[in-house]
Parts: sequence; structure tokens; C-alpha cells
Amino acid sequence: MVGIGQTPPGGTPARATGIGATTLRDVTEDGPHLLDRNLLLLVTVGQGGQEIDFVRHDCRPGTLLWARPGQAIRLNRRGLDAVLISWRPEDLPDDRWQPTGRSGWQLAGEDEDAVISEVSQLVVDRERHAGTPLADDLLRHQLTVLMLRIALLTGGTAVHPDTFHAFTVAVEQRYAVTRRVEEYAREVGCSVRTLTRACLAATGRSAKQVIDDRVALQASRLLACTDTPIAEIGRALGFPEPTNFGRFFHRETGHSPGAFRSALTGQPLDAYDPGPHRLRTTAFHKI
Repeated sequence: MVGIGQTPPGGTPARATGIGATTLRDVTEDGPHLLDRNLLLLVTVGQGGQEIDFVRHDCRPGTLLWARPGQAIRLNRRGLDAVLISWRPEDLPDDRWQPTGRSGWQLAGEDEDAVISEVSQLVVDRERHAGTPLADDLLRHQLTVLMLRIALLTGGTAVHPDTFHAFTVAVEQRYAVTRRVEEYAREVGCSVRTLTRACLAATGRSAKQVIDDRVALQASRLLACTDTPIAEIGRALGFPEPTNFGRFFHRETGHSPGAFRSALTGQPLDAYDPGPHRLRTTAFHKI
């Protein structure tokens, strides 16, 4: 078995694009880990749960999941199989049409047929044309077509109002440096009230809550997917004092950092007893 984006023993050597194709049963990672690439997972057989950023997705044939770089993922191989397509951000740099804020779809009808066809052809061509001069270009084009089809499932890219989009970009760059809404409003070029209204309209959450959500998510990722000491994680996220980090994390999640880490590491997904920390479960409606 191999890791995501690697090549099974005896399989086709990895190419310059870094576009990978494998099956779920060939992946070795069990526990939570952080992705360094994009990952599409198309379920082909069986039923079970897969987890992206601590949200459990109920899967069956036709379920399509998309996990992005930096997200925490925990894969379940019990009772189901899937085709996995992986690629690095630089392999497909044009992301203007990529759907945002969506992690999964339950495909049906012509949409399911089209996505399965694109995935199958990419897998076949990755093996068939290994090492040929045009293979990289072919795979990039096929992946682009696949992502365009996925974008069309929800009518194309979700376009955020300028203020909220600028805010989310700023938060992604500086959430570990500052959680002060006033600083983000100044950077975006609006008032705190305007920024809060934009966040409420887009997410139903205030600007402060959006910032704190992002910090808590990163803390959860690092606690679940690394063995970095809790105090060091807190310092990296802007909490010089461990007690302040502990209070913040408990306020946001309802659990201490230590309890969260203990509950989410070292257990297969289907064997996981969430105890006080309960994963949200997402079920997809047919498209």
C-alpha cells in the first residue's frame, strides 16, 4: 500500500505533473494527516464514512469528495473502495472556476456518468502514456475538464462579494498573527461594521467568529495530525501562554486541547467513539 499521490509497487512511475491516481485500498494512511495536495475521492463500491477537517461524510457509490491542501483528512477503507485523483496546486494553477466552500457531492444520472467517464479516462491514460512527451499536457487537460464538470455541478464558481473575499484572503494570511477585527477592517479598507455585515451575509457568522473559527480549525488540524507539543501549537497560533490557548480552544470546541488530541488520534474512523467530541455528519442529496 502507498501514500496519497504515490505509485503502487509495479505501477507507473510518477510524472513531472505530480498528478496521481490510485485506489483507496492501496493507501496506507489511517490516522488523521494533513494534505499537501488536492485529493478527489470517487466512491465506487460499498458504504462508509470519510472525514475531512473533522466533518464526517457518509459515502456510497457515486459520492465525490474533494479535499484541499492543508486540510486534515482521515480515510476509511472498511467496507468501501474509491478512485483517488491527486495533484499539487502548481499542477493546475488556474483555479478561477473551482467551486469554493464545497467538499462533496452525491452524483446521479448524467452528472455521475460524465464524472466517472472523465476519472476513468484519466486513470487509463496515466498508465497507458507513461513517459511519453505529451503525457503531462494530456493529464493536465483531462484534470481541467474534470474540474470544470465538478464546477458545473453547482453552477460554477461561487463568487463572494469583494469585501468578504478580501477579508478571507487576509485571514488566511494572518490568522496566526492577529485576531483583531479592527486590523482586518483596516487592511480590507472598510469599517468594522461593514466587515461584520459582509461576514454575516456570507456565512451567518460575525467577523470575529470567522477569524476564531479559522484559528480553532488550524489548532484542531495540528493537534490531530502532528505530535507537536500543545504549548508550541499555541505559540504558533499567537498564544504565548498555554493557559490562554487552552481557554480559547475549549471555548471554541468545548474540549481541552489534550482531550481533543487523545480522542482523534490512533483509531480507525469506523472504530472511533467520539465521546464528548462529536463529528458533524454530512449527507449529500442527489444533484
